[in-house]
Amino acid sequence: MTTLHRTFSTWTARIAGTVLVTILLLAVFGGAIAPDDPLGQNPNDTFVHAGNAAHLLGTDYVGRDVLSRILAGAGASVLLALAMVGVGLMLGALPGVLSVFAGRATEFALQRFTDALMTLPPIVFAIAVAGLFANGQLGAIVAIGVLLAPLFFRVARAETLGYAHTQYVEAAQLLGASRWWIVRRHIARKVVPTIAVTTATATGYAVLAAASLGFLGLGVQAPNPTWGGMLAANVQHLADDAWAPIWPGLFIALTAWSLNALADALRDGLSVGSQVLSPAAQAEASFGFTEPELVLEEPAASTAGTPTGAEAAALDGAEGPGDPDPLTKRAAPARVEVGHAR
Repeated sequence: MTTLHRTFSTWTARIAGTVLVTILLLAVFGGAIAPDDPLGQNPNDTFVHAGNAAHLLGTDYVGRDVLSRILAGAGASVLLALAMVGVGLMLGALPGVLSVFAGRATEFALQRFTDALMTLPPIVFAIAVAGLFANGQLGAIVAIGVLLAPLFFRVARAETLGYAHTQYVEAAQLLGASRWWIVRRHIARKVVPTIAVTTATATGYAVLAAASLGFLGLGVQAPNPTWGGMLAANVQHLADDAWAPIWPGLFIALTAWSLNALADALRDGLSVGSQVLSPAAQAEASFGFTEPELVLEEPAASTAGTPTGAEAAALDGAEGPGDPDPLTKRAAPARVEVGHAR
């Protein structure tokens, strides 16, 4: 069974994959397939309820078509989340791998800097960073990306530590291989599965963060549609249309759930968590030999030097009637041979 089949072997993974493919298509083509202008206002059609023939999901407080705004806002919401994850992946994953092979001072400094970033409150930090940029969208990307970097750093570092002291890595170091060559040849392809699972989980968090910032008025500015911005606008008019926040909230929840379900499916399909082999198995896979084995053998029976009947009787008599319990007698030590398995 291939990795793809293992990943999507459950119905939950298939549903999540279908939802994500649909969301990605909407993010790319949503504005083109929107039935109406997402910015067009019609004061005569305000608060039209869902199910109307002309407006499938109804209209908002200024008469804008809700379905058109959801489709057009998919691109901004999803691409903003992907950009956040991209920044976090770039700032966290590679430094996390390289920190294992850096000196103690560099390693200590990176770990303390990562711990300091993890203490920052996400929303407050995002608001502060967004205020430093004239473009609120760029500020949101940088802020959430920086906060996601410690997650990738810790995961990449922990995974790399499992392989840094294996026999084939130590052999490559003794042969003079550079750190970049070791990372590229021995480490990168083993760390990628865990990074993929972390990326899927982090993207789900980034979707929620982008929606939260949009709800607060950060990121993409009105009247351009985003799912979080639509939530903020609809909450102010719950008395007129109680169902209005359901539609953007449903798309946010489906996207976040699908990404977390995909992360679980990737973990099972890529067998993350069982990637680190024993040193002997890793050496066998890399060089074709294993560590020396300890072979325990019982002393072989030999006819040479077997005591005669008189000698056996003398030995038995030497023990005497007052011998201790047979369980206290010492057994002959087993012979230990050291051999190499081929």
